[in-house]
Amino acid sequence: KKTEVSLEKERCRPVYIEEKDIDLYYSGFSNKTLWPLFHYFMEYAVYEDSYWDAYERVNRKFATEICRVAEPGDRIWVHDYLLLLLPKLISDKATGVSIGFFLHIPFPSWELFRVLPWRKEILEGILGADLVGFHTYDYERHFLSSTRRLLGLDIQMNQIRLKNRITKTDSFPM
Repeated sequence: KKTEVSLEKERCRPVYIEEKDIDLYYSGFSNKTLWPLFHYFMEYAVYEDSYWDAYERVNRKFATEICRVAEPGDRIWVHDYLLLLLPKLISDKATGVSIGFFLHIPFPSWELFRVLPWRKEILEGILGADLVGFHTYDYERHFLSSTRRLLGLDIQMNQIRLKNRITKTDSFPM
């Protein structure tokens, strides 16, 4: 309870995740599937349905907590490969918010990304953001190529045309 009070003073909220989900989500899908694949270590990537299920569950828990407090006009920033599904999960529930997403690791070429069984869900998750950022133009280009080739979306310059809105992409070198 003391931790929650301290967090609330900082306008933060905890997201409680079960121990087994932490292992499957973090050590499993995030670090045994996504991290090696996105860093071009394809031979080390492990594709387990239980990892994916936990990854999806944890992303949904974050979305639930964010949507409990999100109000129209809020800006929500989502960071990194641990939460690739979160932008869409938020945008599906919260109205009038602006969502930014930044990927802190490489985005692989579409030839590599396409081997991921959950590639469409991952792309759709990221595309829930209004702005998607990458470290380099190459990573941005790989994302745009995957989006066009795997989802068939129209892309002009750094803008992805979705059914009812546009998602912009850009590179923000550090």
